[in-house]
Amino acid sequence: MRIVIVGAGKLGYSIAELLSGEQNDVVVIDRDESRLEAAKNTLDVLTIAANGASPITMNDPDVRGSDILIAVTAQDEVNMMACILAKKHGIRHTAARIRDTEFLTSAKEYVKENFDIDLLLNPEYITAMEIFRILMTPSALNVEDFAEGKVRLFETKVKPDSPYANIALKDLTLPDSVLAGMIFRNHQMIIPHGDDRLLPMDNAYFIGKTENIEKFSEDFTKRDATQLSRVVIIGAGRTGRVLSARLAEKGVRVKLIEKDRERCRMASERLAGVMVLYGDGTDIDLLTEEGVGEADAVICLTEDDKLNLMLALLAKHLGARETVVRVARSEYVDLMEKVGVDVALSERLLSASEVLAFVRRGGVVAVSLLEGAKAEAVEFIVGTGAAVVGRPLKAVSLPKECLICAYVRGSEAYVPNGDSVLEAGDRAILFIRTQHAKNVMKFFKGNAE
Repeated sequence: MRIVIVGAGKLGYSIAELLSGEQNDVVVIDRDESRLEAAKNTLDVLTIAANGASPITMNDPDVRGSDILIAVTAQDEVNMMACILAKKHGIRHTAARIRDTEFLTSAKEYVKENFDIDLLLNPEYITAMEIFRILMTPSALNVEDFAEGKVRLFETKVKPDSPYANIALKDLTLPDSVLAGMIFRNHQMIIPHGDDRLLPMDNAYFIGKTENIEKFSEDFTKRDATQLSRVVIIGAGRTGRVLSARLAEKGVRVKLIEKDRERCRMASERLAGVMVLYGDGTDIDLLTEEGVGEADAVICLTEDDKLNLMLALLAKHLGARETVVRVARSEYVDLMEKVGVDVALSERLLSASEVLAFVRRGGVVAVSLLEGAKAEAVEFIVGTGAAVVGRPLKAVSLPKECLICAYVRGSEAYVPNGDSVLEAGDRAILFIRTQHAKNVMKFFKGNAE
């Protein structure tokens, strides 16, 4: 499959890295040659120094007639124009990064229909919603919903005093329809079996029916109460504004701190029920005065990764119960969690997950990249005639690098066992080592795919 990526910034590079790693034929376009250097020197991709929104570029033999174009420059208008021109030059599917949230809230369908864009991608909105889901689930490091909300993935850190630590999984009594699906220990992914144990400081992934996971997650809670009531957000950019609005809708008392006067004005005009404060988030006196030490959660969303880390550690020092940090560089996630940040999220990887599901198509509904893209949770619609159809799962020679951890048939969700039999049309949720994803997908695709 030939995929064209317009924009060689951080997001474009991350997408190119993932897609080229799956043996796709990737072309990266950017008019700034210095931006192309990293992709040219480290990835197996073709780079073109040109204007991605030019008909001349789209007529290039290496671009014209490609399978997919993904436009992720920093300018919405450039991305939309690139998608329009792509369709006119025989490129069948297009995706555009759209940073203006108004396009997604009030004009999403209009943009899709009139600009012929198949996927609208807004990294800031995706990040805000991911943080919102995590905050609404006590003690979660990550929360993902699948099968239209019927199945939920819950990641948590196993504490030394956890009732689930140091006990063989076969001897654990987990709630109905809840499965311990994956363990990350010392940067290694483990698909657990009955004799495996959850050890202190493991990252454990549980999956099951959403309502059962919600109750189960309370066993790991680190808040004094499961009700989130006070949140401080530092950074009133798009992510901060979207997150503030969603939390305020849930009755959470939100204080939004921003040192840019214009952003403060914009936030105060648009956000009802949110206290917007003009000030420097690094000012200890300000943070103390505004009760950061009593906050249930402090969310650090400035555009500087190092500053976000410092703010999170400062908030912890003052007594904040939980800290969440957005990072631009995904390689910082492990470092931040090691030094005391509760949750570190890579905006690039969250967005790349959406793109990966879009590119794979053919039955793939959703992809969630886990542990810095070392593993992924994938929702797949089982195809007619697929290798897994009509046979007990224990009789299917699935690669050991994957686990079918849940499936949905009709309106009912199930946690499978070896005797379970999948049918065409089931929604299967899998844990997979990312490097083996392409091979695993073959077992679930139908005859016509």
